[in-house]
Amino acid sequence: MATSRRKFLHTLGASGSLLLAGLPAMADPAKVQQLLSSVKVSANDKVRIALIGAGIIGHYDTETALKVPGVELAAVCDLYQGRLDRAREKWGNELFVTRDYKEILSRKDIDAVLVCTCDHWHDHITIDALKAGKHVYCEKPMVHHVEEGLAVVAAQKASGKVLQVGSQSASSVLFLEAQKYYKQGIIGELAYAEAYNDRNSANGAWQYTIPSDASPKTIDWDRFLGDAPKIAFDPVHFFRWRNYKAYGTGVAGDLFVHNFTGLHTVTGSYGPDTIYAAGALNYWKDGRDAYDIVTGIMRYPKTAEHNGFQFFTRVNLADGAGGGAGNRFIGTEGVIEVRSNSIRVKHFKRPVAPGIGGYDSMESFPKAMQQSLLVEYNARYSAEDRKAKEGEEIIFESPKGYDSRLDHMINFFESVRTGKTVLEDVSFGLRAAGPAILCNTSVEKNEAIHWDPVAMKVIKAKA
Repeated sequence: MATSRRKFLHTLGASGSLLLAGLPAMADPAKVQQLLSSVKVSANDKVRIALIGAGIIGHYDTETALKVPGVELAAVCDLYQGRLDRAREKWGNELFVTRDYKEILSRKDIDAVLVCTCDHWHDHITIDALKAGKHVYCEKPMVHHVEEGLAVVAAQKASGKVLQVGSQSASSVLFLEAQKYYKQGIIGELAYAEAYNDRNSANGAWQYTIPSDASPKTIDWDRFLGDAPKIAFDPVHFFRWRNYKAYGTGVAGDLFVHNFTGLHTVTGSYGPDTIYAAGALNYWKDGRDAYDIVTGIMRYPKTAEHNGFQFFTRVNLADGAGGGAGNRFIGTEGVIEVRSNSIRVKHFKRPVAPGIGGYDSMESFPKAMQQSLLVEYNARYSAEDRKAKEGEEIIFESPKGYDSRLDHMINFFESVRTGKTVLEDVSFGLRAAGPAILCNTSVEKNEAIHWDPVAMKVIKAKA
């Protein structure tokens, strides 16, 4: 199988015979759509960044950003002293560290910030950073509540600074390659799409390790709470904030947002107009109030970019099958499946002739009628008309060691340097976060939520 796959990838671009007759030629998947920066960076041309929120994703994002030529880390902000100590251990004792992000925004030597905090701080810090003249890479979801989104949109437009939202599917070679196949119409009209992201471990369900020195002395608890309800110090809430609605957006805002990002990247869609979801707390009853399983179904209206279609998405944090993730785009003539580091495309053309006989109403007709209908059918349709035309299966694999997060960072810093548009700008970020977060609203209200994907706002029900 591996040999035939390699051969197929090598020959696809040169041989139209592998495709269905009449379909447009496809780009050779061996020519990977990389986003590696073409901007030449001199030794003195630095983009100095600061990390705000030095947790798990903060470390991932910073390590990735520092792989981009010309990027230099100048400062780190976090509310836990241990993370500030670790930042200096990891990135140098000369690093400026603080618990107050506004000290970072006041520094003239910082060009851009990575906002990697809990969700309920995303809009506040992003808006403040834009007003301070900083470029912003904000982790997903862009906002904690949908109604916060338009203020972030307005702040970005007023600032003229680059804002990239950190759902790296928008820069992934897999989804950009799937986009090519989709735009070629190889699967016909899109009728249905689905995406799931299931997990089956304590870490996957956000039961993160809590340090032994966690206390009001080592953690700025009041600053952490921000606009969340005021409660007594609780290190579990601080280090496992994703499990609580006051600070996070649960599986919908945290993981559905990736599913929406991939879908919108491939289809060019702005989003659904109707959102319905069911959710529950089935297994991880550890004090959290966020659901550990949510299933959503959306209606996407017909637009110039795509046919009207339905979208099903799910996250289950206690998946007894072992977990996993995948995306499928099901059209009237085929399917594009994106999973792990590969794409698989199956496609066909239906017979020109309708079926006759077999599981059909023919047997219920008089014999003479059956014979008459068969004679007419055989005269109208040739043997070729009666055949389905199967296309050659297409398999694309991303390069070994490929990292979509790096491509997303490259896109961000190239935009900072040149002003080119980022792949996941503020509107894209809200159009992914909005319906994801509204899945939680649908669960809570037990009703469908109506969303305007163009205006990016909830449509209020008529009284």
